[in-house]
Amino acid sequence: MNYEARIGLEVHVQLKTQSKMFCGCGTEFGGAPNTRVCPICLGYPGAMPSMNREAVERTVLTGLMLGCEIATYAKFDRKSYFYPDMPKNYQISQYDRPFCLGGGVSIEVQGRTRRIPLTRIHLEEDVGKSMHFATTSGVDFNRAGVPLMEIVTEPEIASPEEAEAFLQTLRRIVRYVGASEVNMEMGNMRCDVNCSVRPVGDAALGVKTELKNLNTIKGVYNALVYEIGRQTERLRSGAAVATETRRWDAERGVTASMRTKEAAHDYRYFPEPDLMPVQIAPAQLDAWRRRLPELPRDRRRRLMREYALTDYAAGELVADKDTSEYFESAARLSSNPRSVANWIMTEIFARLSEKNMEIQQIRVEPSALADLIRLVDEGTINMPMAKSVFEELFESGGDPARLVEERGLAQVSGSAELEALARQAVAEHPQSVADYRAG
Repeated sequence: MNYEARIGLEVHVQLKTQSKMFCGCGTEFGGAPNTRVCPICLGYPGAMPSMNREAVERTVLTGLMLGCEIATYAKFDRKSYFYPDMPKNYQISQYDRPFCLGGGVSIEVQGRTRRIPLTRIHLEEDVGKSMHFATTSGVDFNRAGVPLMEIVTEPEIASPEEAEAFLQTLRRIVRYVGASEVNMEMGNMRCDVNCSVRPVGDAALGVKTELKNLNTIKGVYNALVYEIGRQTERLRSGAAVATETRRWDAERGVTASMRTKEAAHDYRYFPEPDLMPVQIAPAQLDAWRRRLPELPRDRRRRLMREYALTDYAAGELVADKDTSEYFESAARLSSNPRSVANWIMTEIFARLSEKNMEIQQIRVEPSALADLIRLVDEGTINMPMAKSVFEELFESGGDPARLVEERGLAQVSGSAELEALARQAVAEHPQSVADYRAG
């Protein structure tokens, strides 16, 4: 019997805010353990939370980008559970009245486009971080209370490849809207994976397992490859798949059981008594909607259409919003937008990687790149000279035409000028001329 997978993702995205969700503590990455905490995020008795408006705004902007229905009335709830990294022994989250419902993410896999539907996007606070040493364990609560947006899909993802494409596409959209840096090395994006398999053609979902706290896209892909194979083997052998939470062991390349899976009623949700419900006025929603940037896939298609770029080049440029904007600024000033794209993908990308820089830090102005390409296209300088000029522009900025003139780099192409230079060289080096004539 053949089996097929059905996968749902719960993606946790740390929002880019200056302070935590319900208090004024900072959200910067790093810092000595337990130094960015206060009575509110540590859950001291009597400490009252105060909602972070910026976190609500970034959540709603993300929902608008993803085509969600935005709730004009939302509320927060208490989700009770008892882990060492949860200082309050409950988490302020959202249950039945989240900010965003529905929506979806369009992905492309092997030349085929399909839309992965979303269930919801809700806002909550993050937990602390458990740390384990040789003989002891500790908890760092610096991250506890940081605003966390949870994006939940329907179980409509059909393969590890689709899960990978979904996360890559979602990450790009979240960065475009400015909701998060989505830096997975810093824990800005983590993922819980719900995975089940069923006989091909069955309508009912199989028994699912949850894979917890995967923090790389490649980790999600590899864990799914293993888990789908594990579940399929159990079903083919006549064994059952248990409803449980499992962890991904990247070193061994396997998933391992952690505990039985909780259900919603286990968390004993109830409305958060210390926070008022949130009502979003239509005028506010319209103002946020007007701020939305172009979706990356729409921008890619437009770049291909307006600047005659290849699908590959357009995809590389729109992978980062700032890069795509830099390209367009230079391309509008150039008669050769394809050359602009090539310079960005080769010379600029290489230098940025080498220096560990972002493109907004670059000293080469878009107008300077356009001028440098014009000098090459007009034959004023050749490509090796242009790369030499670019090196100086990258280090110090400036005007490429002025640099070419100051350093006497302009090519001489007229026959009369070349003949005059040749005669001068012959006159100034009589011994070399004599040696040449003597063989």
